[in-house]
Formats: sequence, C-alpha cells, structure tokens
Amino acid sequence: MRRIWDAPGGVHPPDNKAQSLTSSIGQLPLPEKLILPLTQHVGAAAKVCVSVGEKVLKGQKLASASASISAAIHAPSSGWITAIEERAVAHPSGMSAPCIEITCDGEDRWIECMGYPDYKQATPPQLRNLIADAGVAGLGGAGFPSAAKLERGTHMPVDTLIINATECEPYITADDILIRERADQIIQGIDIISHLLGTPKTILIGIENNKPEAIAALNHHCQGSGIEVVSFPTKYPSGGEKQLIYILTGKEIPSGHLPADLGIVCLNSSTVFAIKRAVIDGEPLISRITTLAGEACDINRNYEILIGTPVSHLLAQNAFHPELCSRLIMGGPMMGFSLTSSDVPLVKSSTCILAPSHTEIPDDDPVQACIRCGLCAEACPASLLPQQLYWYARADDHERLQAHNLFDCIECGACSYVCPSNIPLVQHYRSSKADIVNARTAKATAAVARERFEFRQVRLEMADTVREAKREARRIVTEKAKITSPTTTQPSGSSAADIIKAAQLRGTARQASPEQQRAKLERTLMAAEMRLKEAQQRLLQATNNASVDQQAQQLASVEAAKRKVEQATQRLTEVSH
Repeated sequence: MRRIWDAPGGVHPPDNKAQSLTSSIGQLPLPEKLILPLTQHVGAAAKVCVSVGEKVLKGQKLASASASISAAIHAPSSGWITAIEERAVAHPSGMSAPCIEITCDGEDRWIECMGYPDYKQATPPQLRNLIADAGVAGLGGAGFPSAAKLERGTHMPVDTLIINATECEPYITADDILIRERADQIIQGIDIISHLLGTPKTILIGIENNKPEAIAALNHHCQGSGIEVVSFPTKYPSGGEKQLIYILTGKEIPSGHLPADLGIVCLNSSTVFAIKRAVIDGEPLISRITTLAGEACDINRNYEILIGTPVSHLLAQNAFHPELCSRLIMGGPMMGFSLTSSDVPLVKSSTCILAPSHTEIPDDDPVQACIRCGLCAEACPASLLPQQLYWYARADDHERLQAHNLFDCIECGACSYVCPSNIPLVQHYRSSKADIVNARTAKATAAVARERFEFRQVRLEMADTVREAKREARRIVTEKAKITSPTTTQPSGSSAADIIKAAQLRGTARQASPEQQRAKLERTLMAAEMRLKEAQQRLLQATNNASVDQQAQQLASVEAAKRKVEQATQRLTEVSH
C-alpha cells in the first residue's frame, strides 16, 4: 500500500453528488447557435482564421494558437460563421470578449479526421503538435494549454506522472461519470502521455474514496499496466495540484515553482481523455462532460456538451425553474462564480452549471467584523495566514501581501467557508491580486515607454551627428573653393589645410565618440535584459495564480520585453561594427 500524506487545512462541505449520478452521460439537442470565445484557456487569445459568411465543418479550425501559451479553437458543429464580435462571456463581472458565432446547419457534418492510432511510432514533438493542433487545454478548471504543459515536462526528466481524478468540489461529478463509463479510453490517454514523457517511473491516479464505482473501473482496466490507483479520504480541496502532489508523494512544491521542477507532471482525468481523442481519433477538443445540478432544475445529470453551447439551452432541456433559483453558478459552490446572464456560452473549463434553490445556497448573510478566531488559518490548504492577508488587502499594502505569499493562495474558498463573520475573504484576495498585477503591468508599461524614449534619444543623437558631419563637409568644400578661387584673397596667416583641420575638429567635438555610444547602448541592453527577466518572473507567478486576462497581459509584456532586447542587441551590433 502506498503511503498517503495528510495535506494541511481543508474542510468537509456536503458532497451533494448523488443526484447527478442517477443516469449515464446524456446528449443534448443541437443548439441553434454556438458562441466560441477566443480566450478559453490560460495565455494569449487564439487568432481567428475564418471570416463571416464562411461555411465550416465540425472539427474545422476556427482560430489558431497565437503564442507558445495559447490554444486553438475548433467548430463544434457544421454551419456558417455569422459573426465575429464582442459577446458576453462567462466571467464574474459579465465582461464581453471577442467571440465567433456559428449558426448550425443541423447536419453536424465532420471534417476528415486523421488520427494516429500507432502513436508509439511517433516522436514526442509529433505528439505534442497533435495535442496542440487539437486545442486541448486543462479541463479541470485551470485551462492551461496541455501541449505547453507537457513540453515543460520534457525540459528535465519526469519520474512521476499523476492523473488527478479527485474532483473534490461539491456537486460536480463530470470526472466520476467519465471514469465509470470510459475508463479504458482514459488508460489509453495515460499510455500516450507516458510515451510522450519518456515513460515515467511512477504513474499514479489519485482519487477520493467517495467514488467506489470509478475506483473499481480504474482498478479493472489498470491490471498489469503499471499504473497505480490510489484512493484517499475525502477532503476539500484535495484536488488542488499542489495538494494532490503532497498527498500522493509527500513532496511540497516551493513557492514560485512548478511540479515539473520536481520531475512531476499532473493532469486532470478529463484532459487525459481529450488527449486520447486528439491523438488516436484525430478529434479536436469540441465537447466536454459537464454536470448540471441543483434543485431549481427537475433533471440533474451529466452531459457531453458541445463547447460554445449557451447555458440557457442547457437549462431549457432540463426543466429549469428560474423563480426557484437563488443564483446561477458556473463551477462548484466553492470556487465557481455567479453568472450575470444565462446567454453566456460553455467553454473548455466549464465543469458544472449549478442552479441551486434558495434552500441549497441561501442569500449571503451580512458581513460582520473579524473576531480573530483563527479558523481560516486552520482551514487554509496552502498554509497561509488568511487573517493577515485580509488586513493587508484592506489596507492595500501590496508589499506585505507579497511578503506573505498572496499568490500562493489557490482561491479554494475554504477560509470563507469556515469564517463565522461571513467575510468574503477570497474576494479580497482576488481583488488584491488583480491590483498587484495591474501595478506590475503599469510599471512594465512605464519601463517600455522609458526604453522607447531612450532609443529615440539615441536615434536623434545619431541623426544629429550625421547632419553635423554633412554640414561640416559642405563647409569644408565651400572654404576650399574660396581658397582655390583666383578672385579670393587669402587671409593672412591661414591656409586651406588649417581651415579644413579646424572644421574637422569642430565636427568631432560635436559628436559623441563611438566608445560613448557603445557604452550607452550597453546600458540600454542591460536594462532591457533585466526587464525581460522581471516580466518572465511575473508571467510564472501569473500562470499559477492569476486570471486569464492577467496572464495574457503578462505574456504580452514578456513578448514586448523580448523585442526590446532584440532591438538593443541589433543597435549595439551596428555601433560596434
């Protein structure tokens, strides 16, 4: 038996999982329209490669990855592109974002799928390209592009592959039902990933012990495969990546580091299933298993839903009673967020749509003063000090927030859940994270502006030098012409050589020496390289903790910093030669 480590903190909210497990995975009728946001993942938004009015087939690429951390978007069904514009998307603020709208033709006609059943004959780069082309991103909620995550795992030896089947959030049963019904395909996906990573020494599937049927299915299909199924006591949030790694291996991921730094790669079970489909079947990520639960719907069930399906279409097929619903939540009750409209589309990271009654999730109680009970610190799975973070967040003390490792907070909501004063602690932390990231972005923008100003000054100085040299050359020619002219009387005590020499000295005095120019450009290059390192560090922190928008901003800052380094290097090379 493998040893299980007890992760710090955590809470035990009611599971409420049974109601959505009474039926098998269902299918929904095809919606009239599908709305596909260009940002359904961590990193840069996808780049549109279709136009309005174009006819598309199911599985056809609509938008390609625009950066190393990005993911492609594909058509979930056949139809026509009827709009490419800003639409409301799933976000706590109800913000809008660029989206592609498809009006379905009802035929649901596929493109020709080119799978790679003999994947063991493929090289790791070929498999990563297949996964990237399929637009696979983490389906456990984080949405990190899977190809980029697997590529990080190849920079150093990977000795442990962990499949996260924990699904600790209340109500959500998407992974549970997927494992029950399609465990054999998940094992195929694990085999693909193992081959891609160079056959890690240890392969573990971590799953909580409240899923006996899923555990039995995994044990049946893992016989003789070398894959170990590890079940452990139920506790929220055991499904957090760092928490699961500690539970299964006893290893702690240091602040600011990734699992790959310790030779570990961790993937969600639904993501593994999507990788199997992408490699063996040649199918891009156009659908996912999503849980619909809550007493405001007569039917609670898991569905394989096309990405881009409006939430309203899902609710309409399950006898939704809006008058009974306290709020619509995308995700679970702990880490999910309330929707401002039911017209927003489901995306790749949509694990659950929760329609609770007022009895299940009542209206928020009034916030009271902190009584310093310390329950939040006991519940924190990241071993932080939530009370101190709360005070510093209210005081906008960004320096102390970072010193207390605010960005290690996984926003699980355990502290808010146990708070007797009903303080929305996670909201304060999210707001402070956004403020800090915005301040960093403003600082980076100012640095870019300063760098542009310095480059402009260098260009102006060089232009002045060139103009002065030309002016001196013309003056020399004029003086020489006066000297050689028979009608010109030569001043006493002067000669043509003296005049030319004086002009040359004046021109030399007005321009900076090559050594001075080189020294200035070297300082500019050093500053640009320093800003690039700072931007890369901010991107690493944002990848682990920040929102998609903040991560995209940090990625753009890194790309801009890289361009400045290249420009500075080029100018220094020109001056040196």
